[in-house]
Amino acid sequence: MTPGLVVAAPHSGAGKTTVTIGLMRALSRRGLAVQPFKCGPDYIDPAFHAAATRRPSFNLDTWAMSKATLADLVTHHPADIAIAEGVMGLFDGVAAAGQTARGATADLAALLGWPVVLVLDVSGQTETAAAVAKGLADYRTDVTVAGVILNRVASPRHLALITPGFERVGLKVFGALGHDAGFELPERHLGLVQAGETADIERRLDALADAIEKAVDLTAVQKAALPAKLAAGTAPHPRPPGQRIALAQDRAFSFMYPHLLERWRQDGAEIVPFSPLADEAPDPRVDAVWLPGGYPELHGGTLAAARRFHDGLRALATRSVRIHGECGGYMVLGQGIEDGEGRRHAMAGLLQVETSFARRRLHIGYRRARLLVDGALGAAGTDVLGHEFHYASVLTVGDDPLVDCRDATGTAVVEAGARRGSVSGTFFHVIDGRQP
Repeated sequence: MTPGLVVAAPHSGAGKTTVTIGLMRALSRRGLAVQPFKCGPDYIDPAFHAAATRRPSFNLDTWAMSKATLADLVTHHPADIAIAEGVMGLFDGVAAAGQTARGATADLAALLGWPVVLVLDVSGQTETAAAVAKGLADYRTDVTVAGVILNRVASPRHLALITPGFERVGLKVFGALGHDAGFELPERHLGLVQAGETADIERRLDALADAIEKAVDLTAVQKAALPAKLAAGTAPHPRPPGQRIALAQDRAFSFMYPHLLERWRQDGAEIVPFSPLADEAPDPRVDAVWLPGGYPELHGGTLAAARRFHDGLRALATRSVRIHGECGGYMVLGQGIEDGEGRRHAMAGLLQVETSFARRRLHIGYRRARLLVDGALGAAGTDVLGHEFHYASVLTVGDDPLVDCRDATGTAVVEAGARRGSVSGTFFHVIDGRQP
């Protein structure tokens, strides 16, 4: 069984993504096969993991995935070491009032039995950093903190004032990084600019690895990893929407979970990529089309002018081929998208939805959706679990609802998706499913 670690932090913004990808690249440069994972629903961080390790990074989500799914993902991707990047703060998850949070990084660490490496932003702190780490280490008895990596250390004197506290509380310091603007990765409204769009990505990754190699005891980090406690198994999962699936893939349509593609292929489906931004139509011989999320709002003019793409979608819809869009893909199947400057771009017009980024409002959270009809997401009555994260506002919506949608607390969510004939769309991205 592959030994693994979870890289976590007390809060978002502590530097765990840069430390994680630096560790991944540094260990890979030692000749190790490093299997990356990401805790929770995220597309952008895993792309950096994949660039750092040259292996696909899989999401592990204790809220949206069954134990069987988690075991399947962890045990069927063997490597010399696995590293899972956490989400938010170590114990931050979702819960109804009075309930223990679920979906937290700590839940994954406890379930797998992987030790935690804490990344601590120690700017403006000395002994308090050790107190924070000790509190995190003692908060749950089923979570083991193997040690810490200090981030944003101001100077050697600053480090000398910090480390005695860790000696007193018995926590190992694996290393310490200074504050270097060169470590920072470019961002935009949904998070980091994607790895494939980041200029000189290889140089950036190697610079991070260089810093980690100089500042962190990589041998000690590697020795701290432990095998997962979960036994291998076969997990039930959502079936592919067809046997030959046209998948939109380019800078406007890039948010696709690797585990879903892997499962579709395992079920015998063939994936046929195409690029709407290049005005490519989906292959007319497919029996399903999938438009993932991404950044269509940044490419509104190009997509509006993509006549072959639009005509190809419409021709397949007239033949009742299943066409499904998630988030950005859903918006592109609609009537139009208003970009951040208020310019409207006409879209495929296969659904009635009209959206705007000029009137931004954050929509975020887990979704449990019961399918109202048979379609691309599965059979009527099936529950699919997913996550919604976007800033689009809905100006108009029509068509029939696709799902009865609830959030993580069980509260009804207005977003019910849309369906018209064989065409459907949702703002949430599917992660896993449950049988009726």
